[in-house]
Amino acid sequence: MKKLLLSLTTLLSVAMVNAQTADEIVSKHLDAIGGKEKLSQVTSVYTENGMEVMGNEASSKVTVLVGKGFRSESDFNGQQIINVITDKGGWALNPFGGATEPTALGDEQYKAGVDQIYVDPFLNYAARGGKVELLGKEKVGSADAYKIKFTNKDKAETTYFIDPTTYFITQTVKKGNAMGQEIVVTATYSDFKKTDFGVVMPYTTNVDMGQFAMKMNTKKVEVNKAVDPSIFDMPKK
Repeated sequence: MKKLLLSLTTLLSVAMVNAQTADEIVSKHLDAIGGKEKLSQVTSVYTENGMEVMGNEASSKVTVLVGKGFRSESDFNGQQIINVITDKGGWALNPFGGATEPTALGDEQYKAGVDQIYVDPFLNYAARGGKVELLGKEKVGSADAYKIKFTNKDKAETTYFIDPTTYFITQTVKKGNAMGQEIVVTATYSDFKKTDFGVVMPYTTNVDMGQFAMKMNTKKVEVNKAVDPSIFDMPKK
């Protein structure tokens, strides 16, 4: 009897997951964070953040010019790390990695990071050549979450975990590169708040790269702030 009940419970769980398609879950996610119409009105997002990196305090600024460019600037003990991705390419400056001059991103790094130039990776994803696939449910912390594989037009894959109650993205998992070594980057999101513009975003992000971890707390958000596109240009030597 117990085995029968367990089997029925398992079948019911699978049926409930399959009852919703990946597109339906993505649509509910977009509605939960502001709706397609409101999100489509976002032209830029600027944030100022406090960071804790391996026990050390740091600060960062992130600028997204939607569809055009992403730039993050982090200050660690007076040393500046810059990462830039645009719709055409990308570059980075990381003195801790031995680079004293800006260096163009490798092809795989660029493909894996290009979706950061959008306000949300799922907004109009199909029109950009992306695909989604529902892989069922999996626990994130103590709660189940929808597990969705997103493949962008460059064939780079990211796994997104979406809370079935709030439809917020609570975690992402993707492969990355650090010091020439392939790593798995897991980002966990919490403390969701609605901005003055009316879109919802996480104000706390924990990033785990295996031997390296950091926590970022957003302190300031400006939506549709004027952005000079030249900030994404790679400095000439």
